[in-house]
Amino acid sequence: MLILVITLASAALLVLVGLYAFFYRKRVSENENKDIESSEHKQEEIAQKEDLVIFQGGEDLTICDILDAPGEVIGKSNYGTLYKALLQRSNRVRLLRFLRPVCTTRAEELDEMVQFLGRIRHPNLVPLLGFYTGPRGEKLLVHPFYRHGNLTQFIRDGNGECYKWSNIHRISIGIAKGLEHLHTAQEKPIIHGNLKSKNILLDRSYQPHISDSGIHLLLNPTAGQELLESSAAQGYKAPELIKMKDVSEESDIYSLGVILLELLSGKEPINEHPTPDEDFYLPNFMRNAVLGHRIADLYHPAILVSNTRGDEIPVTEECILKFFQLAMACCSPSPSIRPNIKQVLRKLEEIIQ
Repeated sequence: MLILVITLASAALLVLVGLYAFFYRKRVSENENKDIESSEHKQEEIAQKEDLVIFQGGEDLTICDILDAPGEVIGKSNYGTLYKALLQRSNRVRLLRFLRPVCTTRAEELDEMVQFLGRIRHPNLVPLLGFYTGPRGEKLLVHPFYRHGNLTQFIRDGNGECYKWSNIHRISIGIAKGLEHLHTAQEKPIIHGNLKSKNILLDRSYQPHISDSGIHLLLNPTAGQELLESSAAQGYKAPELIKMKDVSEESDIYSLGVILLELLSGKEPINEHPTPDEDFYLPNFMRNAVLGHRIADLYHPAILVSNTRGDEIPVTEECILKFFQLAMACCSPSPSIRPNIKQVLRKLEEIIQ
């Protein structure tokens, strides 16, 4: 009798174990199927995020062209990388600016700002031709490529063209017109926020094109602050700025003033090895030169020499000094007494006449 009870109990236990194993396997299988379905759904969602928004002038762009284009790195920053790329199908060279996903602002804000910046068009602004979003959150801005490089290279090369008053006139007027469009042509001013000579691109006729307009609007606060600190390290940050969110028309004017001083003097915005008589920052160096009556330090002597060699626009020392005074007014430590961009443009046109 005891043996029969044990046998029945063992059989019942085996049945229970079998039922448990069956339902366990079924549950695991269902969970695995759910995981697979969820994974596939996520992959579909990720794949759907790949997109290319095209703006005026970028009608020939395709995702394949952009991703397959051989690229050469020509610039790097904390928030991204700049490539010179040849698009195979159209055989055109473009600038591709890669933005690191961790540096961009929230998706809904980013999309709105990209659409806004993509509509801006002016002869002295680098246009946004396209905006690519990749499956891993990567972002690419597509721009035209300008073969004469940037204004920093133009000034530092010292090949004689940078000392011609006609080129100084053309470049300074063009930058002012581009900045005027940003500050006044929209419902509310667009603050450049990162104006510097490296962000002024030149075409074959030395017409300037301002790049990186409003790039800080696409960045999150941390990346934006790093952008401001980089601008400070290069000598373009207005002294009143503490946070990137505080950039203004007046801070853009300060940066423009530094660029005008670069054009006039051929000097860099920051002197990393100043003598006891010099200053670290270019505007301060110029103020000290005025106080010390060192007029020869205010502009490059080759500017006047180029006038004797048949420059298309004649120049006098009086014109040069008026140009210098305007640049210094833009670099005033007090933002309230800096001229606005319309005043700058009007003064430049008066000086050149």
